[in-house]
Amino acid sequence: MINLLYIAAFIFALAFVALVIYVIKVLKETERTMTSVANTLEGIEKQMEGITTETTLLLNRTNALADDINEKSKRLNVVVESVSGLGTTVNGFNQSIKHVADSISRVAEDSKEETAQAIKWGTVIMELFNRRKKNNI
Repeated sequence: MINLLYIAAFIFALAFVALVIYVIKVLKETERTMTSVANTLEGIEKQMEGITTETTLLLNRTNALADDINEKSKRLNVVVESVSGLGTTVNGFNQSIKHVADSISRVAEDSKEETAQAIKWGTVIMELFNRRKKNNI
């Protein structure tokens, strides 16, 4: 019976050694995997630093471009306001010309008969002047 106990202890010792060897292999594989993961994470960290730098530069350029667009938009608004003012001025000038033309037409219409009489008298005076001139020759 004691022999049986020794055999059981020997089998237990062999099983324990096999278990320890298996755990050591698993831990070595885990260490190798963790080293690989750490290296990968370091690479990702370096890439993220590069991406962060490029993103910051891009953001700065975008902000500068937005400021430039805002400034040019303000300048364009001034030009549009100037053109609008010019249109108002031209419209006022056109209305003034129309008013003057209407006034001239009204005056011409009102004095149409007087103008015709003046032309007739002018013609008569020119004929008298021409006759007198012919008679003096």
